[in-house]
Amino acid sequence: MAAVQRLLTQTRRHSPISSFPWLRRSLCSSSLPDPTPNPNPPPNETNTNRPQPVSVQPVSYPIKPKDPSPDERPDPSNTEPRGWSREDVRFFKDFNPLSGVSYPNRVAPLPEDKMMQDGEREGTSEEMEVERRRIEAENRVMRRMFRVEEQPVPFPTLLKAEQRTNAKGQKVVHDLKEALQLVKANAKRNFDETLEAHVKLAVDLRRTDLKLTGSLSLPHGSGKALRVAVFAEGAAADEARAAGADMVGGEDLIEGIKNGSINIKEIDKCIAMPQLMPRIGKEISKKLNRLTPNARDGSVTTDISRAVKEAKKNITFKKDKSAIVHVGLGKVSFTEEALCENVGAFVNALLLAKPAGLKKSSKYAGYVTTFHICSTMGPSFPVSIQSLSIAADRYTKLQMR
Repeated sequence: MAAVQRLLTQTRRHSPISSFPWLRRSLCSSSLPDPTPNPNPPPNETNTNRPQPVSVQPVSYPIKPKDPSPDERPDPSNTEPRGWSREDVRFFKDFNPLSGVSYPNRVAPLPEDKMMQDGEREGTSEEMEVERRRIEAENRVMRRMFRVEEQPVPFPTLLKAEQRTNAKGQKVVHDLKEALQLVKANAKRNFDETLEAHVKLAVDLRRTDLKLTGSLSLPHGSGKALRVAVFAEGAAADEARAAGADMVGGEDLIEGIKNGSINIKEIDKCIAMPQLMPRIGKEISKKLNRLTPNARDGSVTTDISRAVKEAKKNITFKKDKSAIVHVGLGKVSFTEEALCENVGAFVNALLLAKPAGLKKSSKYAGYVTTFHICSTMGPSFPVSIQSLSIAADRYTKLQMR
């Protein structure tokens, strides 16, 4: 160990920094004296220029006082002034003298809320009562002069709108049987309402050259008493009366219409035998107009009995200018099965009456847009195309049997 110290001392003495003390002072940032002073200082440097050692004076801090024990705490009953403690200074430092102030809400009192406590208020109330009686007397006089009758105004009530949309806001489309049940439930008039069908067709059918007309015989009838006139003689006239015709005749019926003794407005359908058609077309075709029997719609036939029965159940339909078909399909008092068959028969006839100039991509696509049913004075309910197709197919199978 002594050898290592001796080696370090020799190294420090022969180092270049020890040979040039001024270089050592410039490179050293400390003001402490050189631990190895040079015994032979240069002649231009004196001992007075060397920094003197700085004496460090010790600093002492007072000990933090401990909290007084319960026995040493001051007596609260003692009123003598005492000095400020650290807790007191901290409390007043954090204390905010500008605390929030809340004021009570000012509400204008009603006359009935005022309490009659003194004579002044009682006098004021008496004056108000006198003024009220005077105004009411003047109003009564004015009503008598102008004969104005006061009508009680009913208390306003809110009517809850019917829920016709689902949770997503889309319009609900019902099955055919479900829609019929809803129509029956909402038919609350004091007469037997008619089941109506309203079919909105495609936009292409608004063209005037695409006409859509048709007729069909409802399986269970329309519920409306149609008046049928039959131009027949002999045994055919007897068959017509047995089938339920309202007017039956030959030459006498033609003469009655020609002379005006028979009102044409009382006739809904005309059926004739082929033998009487020449005279009908020559004498009364202009008066009958649209009621003129025609072989194309089956009103000129020899099977009078079948024609009369079909005419009682027969209905006609056509589209209007906005491409909508309106038709009655029976009474609401009919059973659901009967109404379903009537709707199926109408849908089948509607498909058969589809114009040839319309695009035939499918049965309903591009042809029927929406199908609604309702009662005469009730709300309408949309019907799904799938259920209508099923009803039309069922009616077709029944006809094939």
